[in-house]
Amino acid sequence: MPSLLKLILRRVALGLLTLLLVSALVFAATQALPGDTATAILGKSATPERVEVLRDRLGLDQSLTAQYFTWLGGIVRGDPGDSLAATGQSVGQLLGPRVVNSAALLVAAALISIPLSILVGSLSGRFRDGLFDSSVSMGSLALAALPEFVLGILLIMLLSVQALHVFPAVSRVNPQLSIWSQMNNLWLPALTLGLACFPYIVRMLRGSMIEVFESDYVQMARLKGMRERIVLQRHALPNAIIPVIQVIALNLAWLAGGVVVVEYLFNYPGIGSALVGAVSNRDVPMIQAIVLLIAALYVVLNLTADILTILISPRLRTGLQ
Repeated sequence: MPSLLKLILRRVALGLLTLLLVSALVFAATQALPGDTATAILGKSATPERVEVLRDRLGLDQSLTAQYFTWLGGIVRGDPGDSLAATGQSVGQLLGPRVVNSAALLVAAALISIPLSILVGSLSGRFRDGLFDSSVSMGSLALAALPEFVLGILLIMLLSVQALHVFPAVSRVNPQLSIWSQMNNLWLPALTLGLACFPYIVRMLRGSMIEVFESDYVQMARLKGMRERIVLQRHALPNAIIPVIQVIALNLAWLAGGVVVVEYLFNYPGIGSALVGAVSNRDVPMIQAIVLLIAALYVVLNLTADILTILISPRLRTGLQ
């Protein structure tokens, strides 16, 4: 598959270029924040001499170009620098457990939203304009109209406070234990994220299923006497899901950005809540590392979706040979 390999290498090169541009934008945005980093760390009562010493130690007296390439070199080496809020601790040490927690949250949200969306979307397209399809359409529109924090509050009232007491309203995660041993703190924020991206996948798959069911090869399969379940599983769904892969990838990438609101809402210790704390404390290296990490996840998910689309679609796969 030399053509596929060339495509992958070209997409990887474009992804690296995208990350380079994002790194420049992130660095410029953090430098544009009001106030001085050294003064923010030491406080307004610090003497000018102490501020100047700290600026020299942090390299803030260098030009912006020199600061950028110094920081970028550290990122390439796997050293995003030291946190300005937690003295003596590197950004990598502080982010490591939080990345694991956020990854667990994203995996749980994907396990909730993707299978459920595929099931509901395929059935909605199969029973087009019926009672089930109408109910799904109205429900998905309602979910799409709700912001994440509103949906999270409604789930807290429904599953934690008012009607049912199934999950804790606040994620009190013990940092000494693995997140997988504290799943009761994970499911409510994961359900919030999963339901937030559920309607987009459902509506896309419904439209794709309707188009596939009207195609000639599905009609031919029906004329051959195949049962409707076989037509759905073997002919309709595999072809209808191809354009949905990109939507799933975009929604998973959106989940990485959506964790900021959801983690803050549930006090969940992930990269989203770390980003909020870093902005409050003007912890520039932490902000830069988290935003670049989220951007890298976007690039990886989109690259994965492109490759899967080519491998699944015979027409695209043949065109590369």
